[in-house]
Formats: sequence, structure tokens, C-alpha cells
Amino acid sequence: MNSQNKCVIGIDYGTDSVRSVLVDVEGNQLAEAVHNYSRWSDRLYCDSTENRFRHHPKDYLEGLEATLQAVLDQVSDEVVQQVQGIAVDTTGSTPVAVDKTGTPLALIDEYAENPNAMFILWKDHTAVQEAKEITDLSKSWDGPDYTKYVGGIYSSEWFWAKMLHTIRNDEEIRDAAYSWVELCDWVPYELTGKQDVHEMKRSRCAAGHKALWHDEFDGLPSEEFLTQLDPKLAGIRDRLFTESYTSDVPAGTISEEWAQKLGLTEDVTIGVGAFDAHMGAVGGEIEPYYLSRVMGTSTCDILVAPYEDVEDNLVQGICGQVDGSVIPGMIGLEAGQSAFGDVYAWFKNVILEPFAQVIEESDLLTEDQKQKLIQEADDKLIGQLSDQAAAIEDVDTGIVALDWLNGRRTPDANQLLKGAIEGLDLGSDAGRIFKALAEATCFGAKAIVERFQDEGIKINGIIGLGGVAKKSPYIMQTLANVLGMPIKIAKSDQVCATGAAMFAATAAGIFEDVSEAKNAMGKGFGEIYKPESSKVERYEELYQQYKSFGDIIEERIESKYKVSQ
Repeated sequence: MNSQNKCVIGIDYGTDSVRSVLVDVEGNQLAEAVHNYSRWSDRLYCDSTENRFRHHPKDYLEGLEATLQAVLDQVSDEVVQQVQGIAVDTTGSTPVAVDKTGTPLALIDEYAENPNAMFILWKDHTAVQEAKEITDLSKSWDGPDYTKYVGGIYSSEWFWAKMLHTIRNDEEIRDAAYSWVELCDWVPYELTGKQDVHEMKRSRCAAGHKALWHDEFDGLPSEEFLTQLDPKLAGIRDRLFTESYTSDVPAGTISEEWAQKLGLTEDVTIGVGAFDAHMGAVGGEIEPYYLSRVMGTSTCDILVAPYEDVEDNLVQGICGQVDGSVIPGMIGLEAGQSAFGDVYAWFKNVILEPFAQVIEESDLLTEDQKQKLIQEADDKLIGQLSDQAAAIEDVDTGIVALDWLNGRRTPDANQLLKGAIEGLDLGSDAGRIFKALAEATCFGAKAIVERFQDEGIKINGIIGLGGVAKKSPYIMQTLANVLGMPIKIAKSDQVCATGAAMFAATAAGIFEDVSEAKNAMGKGFGEIYKPESSKVERYEELYQQYKSFGDIIEERIESKYKVSQ
């Protein structure tokens, strides 16, 4: 590498791990490192039966230091000194209660083992009731409808619902919390070493899509609305934030402590953070009216459009439309599925768990052989199931499934919903069931595409990003058949971290804007999945069955919920 070349670091906080990439300004990856969260790996502080999923901030801090140090150790000292910027993307909405210094309460000894003092992961759905109350009040009180820019329905996955649920159910945390912050805001704040939460630059992406922030409302929902929602929210608005910032803006420069720890210069720019899919869409070289689908444990579907095209068109049932949340200067629209890869992982675990127990209790193998066999099954099961499903010639096997195992994010958020399967018989083997589950996730994607189109937002093509897009040809081909549209796959293996690197380069002043950074650092597309014409019409018929089955299940669950209330 020429000594005159500059480089940047993108950090991507996912559900299971954090990864950092060091890239030069032409987008060439110089180093990469991944760190799995140790406490999360042991499923500490989580209870899936209650839809409670928490991350301890120590997992994030340990991953931050480990991956940054690892990527810098892989290059020369000369390259380390050329690092100009760092930017961060994270899952979201993933908020946490903090003290006045911006320290998450779980980092204070008194609250170190309290799950309510930890980051509330995006997939935590303990706040369903609170989300409903926010939606209902927004539409019934005398003031503005604060949900108008987030699809008209507030979700239990989002900022206010999680905060309200926590302070209602944990008086200790309610009294100790000075403010609340998103993970994508806290990590840059930590890197800049600031000690006053009011100095934290809050992400436009997080604020607009999850916290009901909008210029029309003079920022966040009013004190009157919040206290009418619950008097326990009194005063919190003044302890949060007024302004929000797009991610091409610097959050500050790296602190002396972090610079010394990592061997970086103290003029490294730290960019304002954003959510993973939004930066991932930029890393995947999103274009106007191309739906960028980041497909991992869940999906986040991102689309950008010029202001003049969207104007006052408010798309119902999505996760919001926000000025500059993806590319500054354009409207960013977000949708997604609460479970995608998680659906496949669930079915794998249904098979693996009893198998592993039988192996562990066996007297025929050594302990080392047992663990290796279980690990091999864990590594290969989804691939094996995919191969079995792909070998089934009939499009319609008689089995139809719903993908709502973690509720429904869009269209029309409803986290009460559950997954379901119909049409099973004694010939329904694992491959056929997996096929139906895979099709269900693709039908969920089609429902999102339809909603955009029905609401007047055109879609010119699909961009596939993330682990599932890169690793599962069967899922991608099925998705192309269900959508009846080609899907082009971004070449980058770490598209979210690469997108973060593009924002780091922009915030550091290397590029004039994000579009210039995207064009300079992008690596284009690889595989293109084209729909198979012989299957498209058959999948349209199955999609109609999926929708009618969904209507039945949704009505049944809603009725049961109303009775329980």
C-alpha cells in the first residue's frame, strides 16, 4: 500500500457477533476480524419463552476492542497511521438506560446482573402492550399522529415501547436512568470519550425510524403526549435529544484513551452511527427504487427515493420513511421481516436438539467424538435441508407455512402473531417441511414488495445482501421465483461493515458525499438469480394460499388476545 493512501474502518454490530473491516479508499479490504459475544453465546439474560433478548454492554465493549485491535494487528504500522475514520452500524432498535455520563446502567456494579439495565435487543418483544398504547393514543388524542411517518403502527421492537415497558416493570431502573440511548449512538460516543449524554450526537436513522423524531413535530413527541401515555415518562423528553444527524457527519474524534490503546493517531474521525441495514444498503450500492434486502436472522428492506417523487405519499404499514436515514439528500424507506434466517435456524434446532442429546448420552463415542459429531451436524444441517428441498420437483407439496415465528414486522407490524404450518401428512418429511418454511419467508418478502407497489412506490429491482444472500442459492432462487423478479447479489462478504467504512470515509472528509464514496469503494455485484418462468405462476397460486392462511391465523390470535385482555 502506498503511504499516501488513506484507509478507514467500518464496524458492524450484529445479533451474534461484531465484525470490523479495514479498507482503503478504493474499497480494497486490508483486514477483517469477527468477535462472537461470549455472554450472548451462553444465552445469558435472555428468555425466549417470554421473547426477552438482552445484550450486556460488556459484550459490545469486548468485541469493539478485540476486532479493532485484530484488524490493526494484521497490517503494518505505516498503514495504521493512515487510518482516517471509523464508523459504526448496529442492530436496532437496541436501546439501553444510561446515567448522565451516558454510561449504560449494566456497567455500574449495582445493576450489572439486571437484564433491564442492559441493551434491549431488536428482537425483544416484551413491549407489545406498550406499542399498542402508543399507536392507539397517536390516533385518538388531540395532537398530531406521531406514527404517520413510521407506517401508522408502532412496534414493540422500537425505542419508546421498550423504554416504557422497562420503567413500568422495574422501579429501580426507572429511578436510576437519566436518559436512554441507542446502541448505534452509544458506540461512537464511547469511542470519542465524552462524559455528558447531552453531547451525544443521535442518529437520524434511529431517531426517525424508531423514536418518532421528525422536523414536523419539532423533534420527539411532545411532553403532553408522553405524559398522557404514562405519567412515568414525565421529564424524559428533556433528557433525550432535540437534534438528529445523518451519518456523513462526524460525531467527534477518537479519544486519547482509545487512540493509545489501538495505536491510532488522535485525529481519527468517528462518524455518527446508524442501523446495520441502512449502512448495509449503501455498502451494497443501493440505487433509487432498488429494494435492498439485508437477509440474516431477520431481514431489513431498504429503499431510497428522491424527495420530489415521494412528497406527501405516506406508505402505510412499513417501518418508516425518513429524510437522510440511508443516503443524505434522499428519503429512506424501511420495511422487513422479524424472522428470516431465524426460521431456518429454528427448524434446524428442532432436529438437532434431540439428536445432540442422544449423542451426548451414547456410550459408543468418546467425549471428543461426540462434540465433533454434534458440531458437524450443526454446521451441515441447513445445507442438507436446502439440498433436499431443492430436489423436490413439485412446487406445491400441499404444505403451506407462515413465517411469523418472531411476529410480523411489516407490512402492518403485529408481534403477537405466531408461525403455523398446514397440510402435514405422514409423507411430510424434513425436506418438504423446510421447503414450506423457506417459501413462507419468501412469501413474507413478496407481501412487502406488494405493499410498496400498492402504495405508489415503484420497485425496479432487488439487491440481495447479507449472510443468507451469499450462502444459500436455494433460498435466493426460490425468492426470485416468488417475487418474479431478478435478484443481484452484492460481492462484498461484509456489506454492512463496508457501508460503515464508506460513511467513515465521508465523515473524515475523504469524499464529498456518500454517493461519491459508494461509487469509489463499491465492488459491484456477482451472482444474479433470475426467476424460472415455469414456477412463477405456481408460486403466485401458493402465495394466495399463504395470504388466506395468514388471515385465518391472524384473526384467531387477535381474538384470543382480546379475550385475555
